[in-house]
Amino acid sequence: MGVNNIKQELPINEQIRFREVQVIDEQGQKLGKLPINQALEIAMDKNLDLVLVSANSDNPVCKIMNYGKHKFEQAKREKESRKKQKTIESKEIRVTPNIEIHDFTFKAKNARKFLTDGNKVKITVRFRGREVNYVKSGENVLNKFIEELKDVSTLEKKPFLEGKNMFIILSPNK
Repeated sequence: MGVNNIKQELPINEQIRFREVQVIDEQGQKLGKLPINQALEIAMDKNLDLVLVSANSDNPVCKIMNYGKHKFEQAKREKESRKKQKTIESKEIRVTPNIEIHDFTFKAKNARKFLTDGNKVKITVRFRGREVNYVKSGENVLNKFIEELKDVSTLEKKPFLEGKNMFIILSPNK
């Protein structure tokens, strides 16, 4: 494989299968409707490519440009836009309904760190065995987390029981 592996999406030069095309030169000026052979000659004289930008059967439009340079700049723009995107991760913290104070403060400290880093936090209370009968104690633990972290987060999803787990989702403040 060579370094020059341009993924070709638009028909260029001899790949264009129309008899007459509307031609736009490299400065963006319209040259009018020309036979394909004449349009190719103009492009070849300027050492550029004839690129089909609109394959409308009534009025196909071709542009004279350096196709390799165009694809390179397009790839560069896409890479730049991907760099600027921030992916929001979701972190999960699992607790039990009868969590001790020290464990609670430790988990709350971790949740605060995740939220200040810009991640969403899902806090899950897992009920084991007969603990499912005391759903209120699990809800109290989640409300305590909401109260503890309200300065750095907003509640996205209220306490919700699903099977043997109850959870909330907190998202960071803007």
